[in-house]
Amino acid sequence: MTGAGADPEAGPAREFVVEADGGSRGNPGPAGYGAVVLDAATGETLAEAAEYLGVVTNNVAEYRGLVAGLRAARELDPDATVRVRMDSKLVVEQMSGRWKIKHPDMKPLAAEAARVFPPGRVTYEWIPRAENKHADRLANEAMDAGARGERWSPSTSTADLDTGRSAGGRTATDGGARAGSGTGAGTGAASAARTGAPGAARPPAEPTAPAEPTAPGATGSAADPTAARGASASDSAGTRGAEADAGPPGARGDATGAPGPAGGRRAGAVEGQAAVGGARSASGGSAVRDGAGAAGPAGPEAGPRPDAASEAAAGSGAPGSVGSSTTSQAAASADVRAARTVASPGWGPPDMGAPATFVLLRHGETPLTPQKRFSGSGGSDPSLSAAGREQAEKVAASLARRGTVQAIVASPLARTRETAGIVAARLGLEVAVEDGLRETDFGAWEGLTFGEVRERYPDDLNAWLSSPDAEPTGGGESFAATGARVAATRDRLVAAYAGRTVLLVSHVTPIKTFVRLALGAPPESLFRMELSAASLSAVAYYADGGASVRLFNDTSHLR
Repeated sequence: MTGAGADPEAGPAREFVVEADGGSRGNPGPAGYGAVVLDAATGETLAEAAEYLGVVTNNVAEYRGLVAGLRAARELDPDATVRVRMDSKLVVEQMSGRWKIKHPDMKPLAAEAARVFPPGRVTYEWIPRAENKHADRLANEAMDAGARGERWSPSTSTADLDTGRSAGGRTATDGGARAGSGTGAGTGAASAARTGAPGAARPPAEPTAPAEPTAPGATGSAADPTAARGASASDSAGTRGAEADAGPPGARGDATGAPGPAGGRRAGAVEGQAAVGGARSASGGSAVRDGAGAAGPAGPEAGPRPDAASEAAAGSGAPGSVGSSTTSQAAASADVRAARTVASPGWGPPDMGAPATFVLLRHGETPLTPQKRFSGSGGSDPSLSAAGREQAEKVAASLARRGTVQAIVASPLARTRETAGIVAARLGLEVAVEDGLRETDFGAWEGLTFGEVRERYPDDLNAWLSSPDAEPTGGGESFAATGARVAATRDRLVAAYAGRTVLLVSHVTPIKTFVRLALGAPPESLFRMELSAASLSAVAYYADGGASVRLFNDTSHLR
């Protein structure tokens, strides 16, 4: 027997246990994985691996953790047999061959995992989250390090100690386990070999008879599918609400920044809106897992959110915090109970399938944007400025790092098509055009500032500010009409892209309307949202008709 960690004089092949986990604080959001290799006979920790991945989904992070753990085991002994233990029902069932792999992001990762060891040498077993604390804490350490702009280091890891598994000294290896090489973007993977007093190996879960394999990977045992994990809230990954950078909520249409009736700055669908902190998940704290969203219920903690794509299994395990103390678990459980009360339209059984996720991108700046002029679908149809093209390049790079967008649909206006084209070139996708994504027609106000409209058409403007049914001067489109158009477009696209992640490149009013409709908010809520050029928002739509706002006005990629 040859290979790193192998003894040429040894008899039977060694047996390892690989425990792996991954998490995403936002799903998609800042993510990381953790993996540990144990001696199956003694429970001794032999190697650890963890890596910050940048912005990816929870499922991608889990698969990346699996690949890293298998690679670490192979470096120790390429002839070993491996029992993989994970609390992701999705990964276990797909790699065991009992569930089909439908999502295009998962297929190459599953194939990569299946290639690490020859067929038949790896079995898969589902375990409760409470039994996967070591890998979970490694994943959180990696995400915490990434939030600090650092690389995870085995020399500072306390994951083994925190989980109570005795491991003696910790030393970095040269020829031992290395994880994550060539597995994607991030700050790099790190691993460590461990020696010391052996701990007790944990018993495997009760196996079930495997069905006909339909996915890559060796078949193996899995826990009762009804014991799938429930949704959980993070310990401290809170959400920051959008901050208003000026006075009262503002005017609709592409004319933000102009004074409103109360003299304040308006936050409507206007060119040139100032960038503000959108509802983004905070870095630091435990990973948001299985249904905890980027923009959860109001409050200091990110509330849970359904994610049928994360776990396609039945059951309703008691939710709790990830890798937290008893106190944190109790607090997280309270958050879950509160979220069930205030966010029930977004909850549903895990067998609904993957949601249709719309990533909403506002186009980059045009020459009218810094001038804060109304710019709808009835005006001059300006193209991007140099600044707008630079913004589009930055958002394209960010979306490429995430690797989750599967299709691109754009408004027919020049600025959106140009923005979409820049992103599509980076992602290798085609752009479909959807007329329903166009901006509101502002009639005679096109090209004017808010102040100019107030001076020339004061009565029409006041009526427009008072009622969503009022039209701009000259036969423009009311916000009620825009809302009906966007709702019809949403329904068509949800049906066309069920279970997929689609980038919709649009404008201020349509994007705010998508968010408003998802939240069930009144039309006047459009005045209370700020949306910056080239910002990203996201809404997921489920098979039961529920919707979940996952992100709003994220401009972190522009910094």
